[in-house]
Amino acid sequence: MKSQKKLWLFALLLCAICACSDKPSASKMPVSGLLPHDFDSVINDKPVKLYTLTNKKGMEVCITNFGGRVVSIVVPDKDGNPTDVVLGYDNLEQYADTVNSPSDFGATVGRYANRIKNGRLNIGGKTYNLPRNNFGHCLHGGYSGWMYQVYDAEQPDKQTLRLKIVSPDGDNGFPGTVTATAVYKVTDDNTLDIRFEAETDAETVVNMTNHSYFNLNGNPAEEGMNMVLYINADKYTPSDDTYMTTGEIRPVTDTPMDFRTPRPIEETVNDSTFTQIKNAGGYDHNWCLNTYKDGKGDDTQVCASLYSPLTGILLEMYTNEPGVQVYTANFQGTGISCKNGTLYPKHVSVCLESQKYPDSPNKPSWPSARLKPGEKYESHVAYKFSTRKN
Repeated sequence: MKSQKKLWLFALLLCAICACSDKPSASKMPVSGLLPHDFDSVINDKPVKLYTLTNKKGMEVCITNFGGRVVSIVVPDKDGNPTDVVLGYDNLEQYADTVNSPSDFGATVGRYANRIKNGRLNIGGKTYNLPRNNFGHCLHGGYSGWMYQVYDAEQPDKQTLRLKIVSPDGDNGFPGTVTATAVYKVTDDNTLDIRFEAETDAETVVNMTNHSYFNLNGNPAEEGMNMVLYINADKYTPSDDTYMTTGEIRPVTDTPMDFRTPRPIEETVNDSTFTQIKNAGGYDHNWCLNTYKDGKGDDTQVCASLYSPLTGILLEMYTNEPGVQVYTANFQGTGISCKNGTLYPKHVSVCLESQKYPDSPNKPSWPSARLKPGEKYESHVAYKFSTRKN
């Protein structure tokens, strides 16, 4: 009798061991279809992984700590079908290959998102020369900005990921050692909530953002300019033919820059009679948000939204920042194979980047991006997803 009991216990133990084997099960795989082991690596002596955040309402966000990149955002469409609404690659190798597949897909951008004119920064009477990696200007922190660095990652629960980076003094020419964090949280109301913080040991500039490319249609093999855009802004900052802000602030009234009433982007995205659109090949501009007043942003108000009439997915954006850069994927159409082997066409998606205005460090009258020792940089952006029937 005792021997039979021992045999039965051994059988139970064997079953338990088999059930806990390393072979991935379907239940453990992300809804997005991404393979976590395709993101497992070590870069610059730091481990890289794919982290999955979920809530109880069917929202899933996958993030790699290489560049703090949002790789996928899956939300239900109007019929309840899970839909991936951001562009990207499905493996770490492509994200890390800056020669054959350069991108800022989904990146946590720093030290300074967007452009700094001529790569020149003056702080405390001293001029710092930064990389000129975009039409003679410094873009997104330079050639090896934070989107190409490995963040230290901590996932305290299934809905939260905390990323941390220490940028040394002189990193891409910027002064001061900066310690920065980005906390990504999937909330129960299907919001991806992102909070950036940074501190420095010497005066510098900081302007962090998330650079996700949103396509709410569920088919990124086709253009996405049927999406309906709303921007809560009366003014914008025009740019020259090198994508650099001129220093002007103009009203959107009676121009293709007016999205105060929601409308399909395709109505004006190819309007070559308007110099701003002609120069950029679409939209790649900063809007001055009405939600920012007297040096403070109201992140309880919708500052911008995007809607797909095909899937019924609505994205509402909230931020405490003064500006939003709207970019309509004017440089896509590269022929590079991306997630699921898809070739993304030009104008496939829309980026909604919370930010200080481009080149703010060289335009003193604009909201400041300066950060001094003892101060804390705090930036908040939230992307809330819902659906509505047409």
